Amino acid sequence: MATRAPFLSTRYGGYYHREIPQEDAELTRIGPGTPCGEYLRRFWQPVTFSDDLKDLPVALKILGEELVAFRDFSDRIGLVEAHCPHRGTSLEFGLVSEKGIRCCYHGWLFDVDGTILETPGEPEDSTLKDRLCHGAYPTHEYNGIVFAYMGPPDQMPPFPLFDSYEREGYRMIPGKKYDYPCNWLQILENAMDPVHTSFLHTIVSGSQFTEEFGVIPELDFIETPAGMIYIATRRMGDNVWVRMVENIMPNLQQVAPIWETGQDPHEFDGPMMSRWIVPQDDTHTMLLEFRHISVTDESTPAWWADREQMLPAQLPITENLEDQQRQPSDYEAQVSQRPIAIHGMEHLGATDRGITMFRKLVKNGIQAVQEGRDPDALSRDEKPQSTYCNDTVVYSPAVGSAEEDIKSIRDIGRKLAEDYISNPPLAK
Repeated sequence: MATRAPFLSTRYGGYYHREIPQEDAELTRIGPGTPCGEYLRRFWQPVTFSDDLKDLPVALKILGEELVAFRDFSDRIGLVEAHCPHRGTSLEFGLVSEKGIRCCYHGWLFDVDGTILETPGEPEDSTLKDRLCHGAYPTHEYNGIVFAYMGPPDQMPPFPLFDSYEREGYRMIPGKKYDYPCNWLQILENAMDPVHTSFLHTIVSGSQFTEEFGVIPELDFIETPAGMIYIATRRMGDNVWVRMVENIMPNLQQVAPIWETGQDPHEFDGPMMSRWIVPQDDTHTMLLEFRHISVTDESTPAWWADREQMLPAQLPITENLEDQQRQPSDYEAQVSQRPIAIHGMEHLGATDRGITMFRKLVKNGIQAVQEGRDPDALSRDEKPQSTYCNDTVVYSPAVGSAEEDIKSIRDIGRKLAEDYISNPPLAK
């Protein structure tokens, strides 16, 4: 097959456009041993919520691997290969124990690190359990979410902390989990596509955020020490609203508040959400989030502090196809790109510079791993890493002609971003 579809310039020319290129496997395939899979495995990944782990094991699929998570009765969390190394029975049906998990079939007992503690039925002098381990991954529980490190054991980095986790006047709570039946990349790329907020979330489906999102922004994109941000500037009367949404490599996005209107000037206002886009396999993805809640004022809407309430436009409004067609959301827009989006069918424009930049950063990370280096965004420093997601509203009346004012607001956005990167507002 061709690597890229032809540039079609013939009316009624579908006949010349029938061949579908292969997907970009380097960026989209995430199983063990794949270039992107090995890159993602160098970072801690969220796998489940803490309160999902009760007295029964939980079956998971993460990065193409079938796993089982559990909390033993000593309050330790295990994440192990799903299938017992004895005869392959799934530990989803295992018995959570005081120490570890026991297979329901023949009673083999596994510790959270994969050590085999007991092999009932084997001769007393058997050394099998002393010579064999079951596959397991290190876990870290933080603020109601369980994370796992699934990379080479000798290269495990410290669990990453970000300055947005400990903002003065804010608390964090676990949010919702969403499952999308498509590849991880086309979901995460959405965060670097600010124009869709004006069209999909406002013009097409009604105001899913605030009416002010309907103003198509002036765009800029810039790399940060953690990844990249988009800079979307909008004129709101005498104000300039600068919105910066952030991708922290490889698969964490931080989103600025969607209730912003740009009507009242204010300084840096950090994220409302930190959300991981976690590949389950090549065509299924889990979205897991922290929510940032103000405790000092009423700037956070009450619904966002209610964990049972979901973010608008994330899932179909109903299961009725006609309703989805009349009011599509991120779900329809991303899932309908095919189970794995075909980059060779795309025709990227000027507003897609963020997509191009993000893909380049992923490829850079993949290359670093292949060359035996740490990816740029992987920190081995245990102090909080700086982040840059925010809304900022600046009082700045229009100047000169329309073209001159566009340049002025673009300059305001770019300068704010550069200043924030030079002097991170949340750094302590």
